[in-house]
Parts: sequence; structure tokens; C-alpha cells
Amino acid sequence: MDTAPINFDDFGMDAVSLAGPLAAKLAAIRDAGFAQVMLSATDIAGHPGGVDAAARLVRASGLRVTGFQVLRDFEGLSGRLHDYKIDIAKAMLAMCSAIGSRVLVVTSSTSTHATTDPDVLARDLRKLAMLAVPLGIRIVYEALSWGRAVREFPDAWDIVCRADAPNLGIGIDSLHAFAAKSSLDDLDILASDKIFLVQLADFMWQEATSTEERIDTARHFSVFPGEGVHSRALAELVTRLDAIGYRGDYSFEVFNDDYGQLPPAVVCERARRSAIWLSQDVLQRSMPLPNQIRLRGRGPSS
Repeated sequence: MDTAPINFDDFGMDAVSLAGPLAAKLAAIRDAGFAQVMLSATDIAGHPGGVDAAARLVRASGLRVTGFQVLRDFEGLSGRLHDYKIDIAKAMLAMCSAIGSRVLVVTSSTSTHATTDPDVLARDLRKLAMLAVPLGIRIVYEALSWGRAVREFPDAWDIVCRADAPNLGIGIDSLHAFAAKSSLDDLDILASDKIFLVQLADFMWQEATSTEERIDTARHFSVFPGEGVHSRALAELVTRLDAIGYRGDYSFEVFNDDYGQLPPAVVCERARRSAIWLSQDVLQRSMPLPNQIRLRGRGPSS
């Protein structure tokens, strides 16, 4: 098999899929031909040299940061809990800015202390979006399939519409959509310019019915697109997004305990095969330049 690097402009890997220190993860992703990386707060805060040293590594890698995650259980709280989460959000936004990310991912709250009132949820997300404005950061709101009030992407879309903030948009996560059995017909209600991120993963069984099974699957047993049993649905998800005009990033968000025991290059090769499958077989694009995949005519990279 040809092992020459390929630049996948539309696809990025999540560093969480790889074992090892941050520098090794970045190098493996870059060497596999990817041009972008999704980073988590633990990648940055856990770096031995601190946030500034981690940010220098990210910049030196040449990889664009797809986004920074994840702010959890933020919306719907009150009193001291609300104030506490605002402080956490400010710290997360600061790290997000430090590494050059223009996207912060927020997942729907699972807290039993949070209200389910959609107007309150929207108010809190609007407040977060306003905090992000001076930093030039966009907020991606994503439905967790075990969320308290928001479990499917149409629910998240309703909150985003209520909040009505220009830098607040929705994130689509294929694993949670499949786990919640969301109808892909509902993609047609979305405005493509308000979809700020799409995260792709699959899993190996048809259903994850209980909350515990969904959490366990998402955090330990997800696989790359094309490796699981929902490949047909995932292909439909991507083609429908393309049809409604989505032209943003696709990030492979794969949490898998087995992959954490493998060399990063081996895992990156699996991700590379997924990118080829999606671009050539699913979206039926060709390679206009040798060893390069360009989905949307962005031209050669510098």
C-alpha cells in the first residue's frame, strides 16, 4: 500500500484516540497526512511544561486546531453552581484561545441540578457565547444521547435557535445520533451555516439502549467511520450534510481502549482509511492531485 502522506483538508483526528504524550500524538497525526487536530483540555492542562509549552507544540506541528473540548454540564444551573461553571468556562476559553482554536465544544448537561427549561438553557449558552466573542471563538453545542434535557441534535438546534447568538452553533455527533436513534430526516431542518462541527464515530453493536451502555460505548468502544455496524447510516449522514450545504470540518472522535494500547501510527492508519472511504466511496470525490484529497476545491496547501 502507498504510505505517502495525504492532506485531508476536510477531516481531522482527535488526539484522544492516540496513546502517548502530546508531541507524539501531533507528530503521528501530521505524518499520516492530516492537516487538523481536535484537542482536549487534558491534552493541554496535563502537559508537563504547562499550557504555554503545549501551545508552542501545537503551533510548531503545523496542524490547524479543529476545536477544543469539552465544557460539560454548563447550562441550566443556578446560584453558586452557575457562578462556578462560569469561572470554569472562562478558564476553558482562555486555554482554547492559547492553542489557537476558534471553536469550543460544549456538550448538553447531564446534571440533575440543571433545569430542563429550554429558555434558561438558551440564556446560559447565549451568555457563554458573549464571553467568547472578544476571543474570536465560536461555541459548538452538541447533544449527548444521555443528556438531561437535550439528547438529540434537533433538541440542541432548538436551544441554539432560542439563544440566537451569531457565534453559537450546533455540533452533530454521529455516535450520539445513532445511539439515540435520531431521524436523519431532521437534518433538513438545520441551517448549514449554523452547523459549526461534525464529529464522526461508529460502534460495533446495533443498539446501546441504557444510559450506562451508551456512556460505556462512547467512552471506551467507539471506532472509526467504516469500522462499525452503522456504516450505511453514517454514509447517509455525511451525504445528507453535504446535500444541505455543510462545508465545515469532520473530526474523527474515537474513544477506544484498544486503540490506546497501539502505536499512534497504527491508529492513524485506521483513521486514514476512514477518510479515504468517506471522500472517495461515500462522497464520490476523486483525487485531483497526486497523493492529495480535496473535497471542496480549496487548492493545494502551502
